[in-house]
Amino acid sequence: MIFTPLPIAGAFRIDPEPIGDDRGFFARIFCAEEFAAQGLETRWVQMNASCSAHKGTLRGLHFQRPPAAEAKLVRCVRGAMFDALVDLRRGSGSFGRWTALELVAAQGTMIYVPQGVAHGFQTLAPDTEVLYCHSAAYNRDHEGGLRFDDDGVGIDWPLPVSEISDRDRSHPLLSDLEPIAL
Repeated sequence: MIFTPLPIAGAFRIDPEPIGDDRGFFARIFCAEEFAAQGLETRWVQMNASCSAHKGTLRGLHFQRPPAAEAKLVRCVRGAMFDALVDLRRGSGSFGRWTALELVAAQGTMIYVPQGVAHGFQTLAPDTEVLYCHSAAYNRDHEGGLRFDDDGVGIDWPLPVSEISDRDRSHPLLSDLEPIAL
């Protein structure tokens, strides 16, 4: 695996190194030793999937506060998506800044989202399916969200939003959120 640091501290792009032949390919997408060598989470307690039927669907931006803060490992397994992160950590040098990657199923690229960072994505193709590994179990009492269209953050989503939940549309702005203390 190839680990490439992103502009938000602790966030990584992770690319597989496929070994191919006439049958197709084999690639490792997780190795506890390699993740630990990068200082990343190696214990995943929950795995979730989502499928979005329409191109332009937006999900997020979501996070969990301590003591249920979680790291995420996200991979697009069908279709394509624009995956965005926003740093919400108090005292972080990148607080309030965002970064994004295009994740395409055929490429196998993943994104590692550290604790204290909001995560969301927009689908670039219909029937996009996403797999998420979580380092902590979902906890409704500690869930949080950040408004996807917050001008103070300025995420440059690639498409007009075709679908979004009422919940995601009503998340607070960054200026109304208490920074996350880890």
